[in-house]
Amino acid sequence: MATGVSKRAGQIAPSMTLKIDAKAKEMKQNGLDVIGFGAGEPDFDTPASICDAAREALLKGMTRYTPVSGTLHLREAICKKLSRDNGLDYKPGEIIVSNGAKHSLSILFQCILNDGDEVIIPTPCWVSYPEMVRMAGGVPVYAASGEADNFVPTAASIQSAVTARTKAFMLTSPSNPCGSVWTRDQLAFLLELAEKNDFYIVSDEIYENFLYDGLKHQSIASLTPGAKHRTLLVNGVSKSYAMTGWRIGYVAGPADVIKAMDNYQSQSASNANSIAQYAAAEALLGCQDSVEGMRDAFEKRRNTMVQMILEIPGLSCQKPDGAFYVMLNIKGILGRYYGGKKIDTSMAFADALLENKHVAVVPGIAFEAEGYCRLSYAISERTIQEGLTRIAAFVSAMTQKAE
Repeated sequence: MATGVSKRAGQIAPSMTLKIDAKAKEMKQNGLDVIGFGAGEPDFDTPASICDAAREALLKGMTRYTPVSGTLHLREAICKKLSRDNGLDYKPGEIIVSNGAKHSLSILFQCILNDGDEVIIPTPCWVSYPEMVRMAGGVPVYAASGEADNFVPTAASIQSAVTARTKAFMLTSPSNPCGSVWTRDQLAFLLELAEKNDFYIVSDEIYENFLYDGLKHQSIASLTPGAKHRTLLVNGVSKSYAMTGWRIGYVAGPADVIKAMDNYQSQSASNANSIAQYAAAEALLGCQDSVEGMRDAFEKRRNTMVQMILEIPGLSCQKPDGAFYVMLNIKGILGRYYGGKKIDTSMAFADALLENKHVAVVPGIAFEAEGYCRLSYAISERTIQEGLTRIAAFVSAMTQKAE
C-alpha cells in the first residue's frame, strides 16, 4: 500500500489568518516593526480573578481527568450564564465543553453530518467553517451577501441555497469577518425556514458581548419555545474574557446531539483542560465589569479605524455593528501598481503591504470575499493609527501604470 496523507487531509486548506499572523510574528522576531491587523485576539490581559481561580485549582489539586463533557461545576455555570444573558433554560446534560469553540464546532459537524450532507454558510465567512464541513464529509453551500445588505444574506439568497440535502445553516452574529449583526426579523425568517425544511441552525455566538451603538445580542435559540431544540449554540470564553490560550468552548443543544459529541470527544480528545475549566466557571459567574470595559474600548477603536479608512482615497468600509473586525473595501484601487507590481487581487494587496509597509491584513479571498481585506481592531488605538497611516501611504504611492 502506498504511503502518504489521506485524500481528505490533502484537501484541507490551512488557516489563512493563522498563517499571516505567524508570518507577521516571524518578521517581528527578525527585528522588523510589523503591525498586525490579522489575528482576532483581544490584546487585553485575562482578568485577575480568572487567573486567581486557575491558581486555586492548582492548589486544590485539580489536575486530573474530568468528565468528557466537562466538570459539572462548569456546565452548571454555563447553564446559569445562558439563563442570565440569553433567557435560555438548559440542563447540564445538554452542554458539552471542548478545547475552544473551534474544537466544539469541529466535533459538532462530525456528529451531525453524513457524507454529502450540505451546510449553508453565508459569505463572507470565517475561514474555518467550510473546511470543518469538508473534514466531516459535508458539502459547504454558500449564501452570498454584500455591503448593501450589511453583509447579511437576503431571504432569497438563503432560500435558494436550501435543498433536500441541507442539514444545517451556519449562523454567526455578530460575524467574523464582517461584524454584521442579524436583526430579530432576519433570525425569525431563518428559524421558520429551518423548521419548514427540517435542518439545524448552528449558532456561533462567540462575539455576543461585543455589540455597539446600543445594540443587544439576540440568540436565535430564544426566539420561540421550540427554537432551542433546533439550535446548536456554540460559545466560549476566548473572546469575552481575553482567554484565547485557555481553550474552553462549549455547545448547548439537544441531548441526543450532545451525547453523540460526548462519545466522539471521548475517543478523540478526552476532556478539556481541568484547570482552565475551573477558571472558565469563574469567568462566567464572576464580575463582568472587564467585559464591558473591553466592549467600550473596542467601540472606540472601531470608530477610529472606520474614520481613518474613509479618509483614504480609493478605500472604503462599512461601520460594523459588532465583533472586532472591519472589512476593508479595496476594489477602488485594484488594477493599480506598486513598485512596478500590479495589485489586482486581495492577496496581491496583502502581500505587497506586508512586504513594503510591514502591515499585516488578511486578504478577502480567505473569507470568500475577493475585493476586500479584513482588519482586526483588537489592538491598541495607537497601533491602529500607525497601521492605517502606513496603509494610506501605501495607497497614495500606487500608480495607474507600471513604472
